Amino acid sequence: MTSAPCMWMRGGTSKGGYFLASDLPADVAQRDAFLLRAMGSPDPRQIDGMGGADPLTSKVAVVRKSDRAGIDVDYLFLQVFVDQPLVSDQQNCGNILAGVGPFAIERGLVAPTGEETRVAIYMENTGQVAVATVETPGGQVNYAGDARIDGVPGSHAPVPLEFRDTAGSSCGALLPTGNAVDVIEGVPCTLIDNGMPCVVFRAEDVGATGYESREELESDAFAPIRAKIEAIRLAAGPLMNLGDVTDKTVPKMTLVAPPRHGGAVTTRVFIPHRAHASIGVLGAVTAATACLVPGSPAAAVAQIPEGRRKTLSIEHPSGEMSCVLEVDEGGVVTSSALLRTARKLMDGTIYA
Repeated sequence: MTSAPCMWMRGGTSKGGYFLASDLPADVAQRDAFLLRAMGSPDPRQIDGMGGADPLTSKVAVVRKSDRAGIDVDYLFLQVFVDQPLVSDQQNCGNILAGVGPFAIERGLVAPTGEETRVAIYMENTGQVAVATVETPGGQVNYAGDARIDGVPGSHAPVPLEFRDTAGSSCGALLPTGNAVDVIEGVPCTLIDNGMPCVVFRAEDVGATGYESREELESDAFAPIRAKIEAIRLAAGPLMNLGDVTDKTVPKMTLVAPPRHGGAVTTRVFIPHRAHASIGVLGAVTAATACLVPGSPAAAVAQIPEGRRKTLSIEHPSGEMSCVLEVDEGGVVTSSALLRTARKLMDGTIYA
């Protein structure tokens, strides 16, 4: 296989290729080989492909019409590594998810239903369901609007995302060890999965401030701290029912510190080895949830609003992401939602 129809889209603060499942090889090895060539991996610059030399721009969505009751489309997320010949399906991506609804409508998998069209999406990576609301005036996807998200210039049409049944989607339980705190490599950590497996710990406990820029996090001076963080990650993998995570993109490593700009908490995230320019959608949901775990490192530094419905602003290097969490009488998170945007960039044929 040397070519395939493809739509390139920005979803949230990421971008990548969106494919119909029927347009890619059914054989996983052949599919992955095609995607590696299409992205130009492995190569730090991805100069011979469409990848943008960054994990956030080397992503793929594979979409098909769903046979599941109450579900419109099935979505498989694939992370194409930049400098390694690897394609991983070990995680979701809530940013790329923001483009799945528009793509499904554009490709005729979902018929517009009026001014707005709700698209129920089954996330194959973890068995979760999300509902995206897409503006469809006149039966066409609208990408222009006044919604703004940090990490993306300008404004666009809003794409609200509502998540269902996210707790323990990859690890089997919200807290896979059953503990609010596990001490790993001498560092108190919360091992948590509310849509994205994350290890959450205070930045100061690994010698950071939590307010570093992405460049500082990836600098030579920060190398000893990165090594410490990776040692924690490797030890956490089996504890989180993820097995050996040496070559996996999870768990995400989330450093937390007190908020500086009126939010709930400040975060710095490794995904897992590169520093994130912002924070992933489901990573933000999981970090917000960690703030509500009594006795956790995140709870110790967070500012939490009152009430059963809580809007938590998660600060990150390029701004903030607001998560809306609803909790029951016992303080357990029962639902989560947030706002993203998406934009179609190109529709055509990609060659590999």
